[in-house]
Amino acid sequence: MAVRVEFMTRILMLIVCCATPHVSLAQEITTGSALSLLGERPPAPPQGYRTGQEALQAIRSGKVRAMHVPLESTDIIEQKNVEYGRVDDRPLQLDLYQPRSRPQPVPGVLLIHGGAWKGGHKEDYTIYGRRLAALGYVVASVNYRLSGEVKFPAPVEDCKCAVRWIRKNAAELGVDPDAIGVAGGSAGGHLALMVAYCDSSAGFEGTGGHDDTSSAVQCVVDLYGPTNLTTNFVRQNPFAKQVVGEFLGTSIDDNLALYQRASPIMHVTKNSPPTLILHGTADDVVPVNQSDLLARKLAQEKVPYVYDRLPGWPHAMDLSQDVNDRCVWFMNRWFDRCLKNREPVPQQPLATQPPPASQPQEAAQ
Repeated sequence: MAVRVEFMTRILMLIVCCATPHVSLAQEITTGSALSLLGERPPAPPQGYRTGQEALQAIRSGKVRAMHVPLESTDIIEQKNVEYGRVDDRPLQLDLYQPRSRPQPVPGVLLIHGGAWKGGHKEDYTIYGRRLAALGYVVASVNYRLSGEVKFPAPVEDCKCAVRWIRKNAAELGVDPDAIGVAGGSAGGHLALMVAYCDSSAGFEGTGGHDDTSSAVQCVVDLYGPTNLTTNFVRQNPFAKQVVGEFLGTSIDDNLALYQRASPIMHVTKNSPPTLILHGTADDVVPVNQSDLLARKLAQEKVPYVYDRLPGWPHAMDLSQDVNDRCVWFMNRWFDRCLKNREPVPQQPLATQPPPASQPQEAAQ
């Protein structure tokens, strides 16, 4: 199965059409001391572009390799449409990717697709399901109820139900119940952060099932997800204002408290799990400032994190094969450190310092 250049082109055309330009911080943040955490040098960053439009032109000209999905492998067991919960008699489903050979329990990873909370599908992350399963993880790619059907917090509740399902069925799946991570991109990155940062007291557990099981995760990966839904960008950008309003079912002027409650950054505490952030500086859909703000908050709370702030790449940057390879490199080493080996992660920023205070910021409201 191959993802053609035409598919990537359509995605980036949507990005270019729906987004307005955003000026990122002049101060670039680099991976820096990530080497001390991850143990080796990451792949060299691929050449970036100033805008999504330039990236689109590079794809059309063949300068950028489009992401390709690995073929099915006899080394990986794939199960489609597995029911992990049920709400109002509606089945909730996920796809499983399991290494065929695993002599002992291995970490589990929940993948959450993007799509502005109103689109996307669990099969969108087949590439990560197969690539991570080949690296020794049991992977579940989840479908959740979308904003055309339900409003916040239902998608968060569904994803937390999926974590509970993995943990409750850990013995059957060959998963270590104390080593579960979550990862997502764009809207899925937002949901992954909400799953990671909101414990049972936050009121997002839902009614999907497995109430006797914890939805806690041991680490999280956020690919260019929105972290603060109260910033000026969300208030003023027409596309952001529309999709967030559809997701929450109200406007920020009518219910600021709900926008705050739906913002992952508002739930960060010193007990939040280690966080890997991957974001391109040319993102016009979810500005890189959203990840800058999260990095600053994690640093303030002394939560361990790695932040790969990739110069010159737009939203959905991992649809480029070179960027996808870099993302998988970081994800594998992050999960290896946090889940497989369970090495203590120092209580300090590991890959970056937050943007200098002198830089203009959109503060959390």
